[in-house]
Amino acid sequence: MLTDPADPSRVLLETADLAGDHDLVLRYRTPLREIVTWAREYLCRPHEELGRKGPVCPYAQTALDRGTFYLAVRPGRPGGPEAAETLAGYRDWFPRLPARQGVSSQYRTILVLFPDLPESEAAAVIDHAQEALKSRYVSEGLMIGEFYPGPPPKAGLWNPSFLPLGSPVPLLAIRHMVATDFPFLRDDPAQVAAYLERFGDRPPAALRAEIQAVADRYGLVPANTSCAPSLTAS
Repeated sequence: MLTDPADPSRVLLETADLAGDHDLVLRYRTPLREIVTWAREYLCRPHEELGRKGPVCPYAQTALDRGTFYLAVRPGRPGGPEAAETLAGYRDWFPRLPARQGVSSQYRTILVLFPDLPESEAAAVIDHAQEALKSRYVSEGLMIGEFYPGPPPKAGLWNPSFLPLGSPVPLLAIRHMVATDFPFLRDDPAQVAAYLERFGDRPPAALRAEIQAVADRYGLVPANTSCAPSLTAS
């Protein structure tokens, strides 16, 4: 278990902690274990509707295996603004988490669970918080994703009829932005600009044409155009 030095009330649980007797574990052991099982049996495995080979999440298995898969719990039934406020603290803590030797930071993730939210409220609360926080997260090189029963009505990248963000417990997930995240950001010029600042000099080959077109549309130029002469705005 990790405790935030800036706020001792903020803790992160590791999978091994779920066998322990911390207050949060005693109260929420069932939903916490549900999410770990979901991660192992869904995120870490291929899915016939995904539209590509490999697991649903390419990073989950390593995060679980190498101890960079963290769980948090927000008790109660917060509204969207309160849920967003909760996540702001984890955003600030995320870059300060201790590094694991030999494990890239891209495998670090925090899942903040809202186990007391009834399914009838989950979509509104989780979606509001994700939308309110996303631009700030992206500007800091982070991503925040929404998961809840339903599932959320966001299509997969490779199969538009597949809705991949369903989970048995409502949650918001924090991770580092990676170069293949561009399709999640392309509709917001500020988010595209933040992406280009980090990855404009090394865009994935499969996304290069799309990134070029979007950058041109918004009049944006990558941070290091000398390394990417074909990806510049006119």
